[in-house]
Amino acid sequence: MKKVEAIIQTSRLNAVKEALQETGVDGMTVSEVRGHGRQKGHTEVYRGNEYTVDLIPKIKLEIFLPDNVVEQAVQAILKTAKTGKIGDGKIFISQVDEAIRIRNEERGDLAL
Repeated sequence: MKKVEAIIQTSRLNAVKEALQETGVDGMTVSEVRGHGRQKGHTEVYRGNEYTVDLIPKIKLEIFLPDNVVEQAVQAILKTAKTGKIGDGKIFISQVDEAIRIRNEERGDLAL
C-alpha cells in the first residue's frame, strides 16, 4: 500500500480529479496549500505598491492506493497536471504500513 502526494497548480485540479476517477481512484484528500520551489514567486502591483508573492497557492492531493494501482494513478497525474512550465508541481510516493477503516475495522487494502 502506498501514499501518493501530489502538489499541483490550482488550475489543474479538475482535470487531475477526472483522470484519477477514470483510472478507478475513488477517494482522495484535497488541501489548499502555499509554497514555492524553483519558481520562487513573483512580484505584483496593488494600488500602486509593488510587493512580492513568494508563497504560491497550490493544491495538495493525498491518495492512498494498493500497490498495483499506483503507477496508473501517477501517470494520470503526470499527463493532466503537466504544462511543461516551471511550477507544475511534484509527486511523492511513500510506503504505508497499515490502513484501518474506523467504521468496521477493516484493515489493509480493504480499508482503502
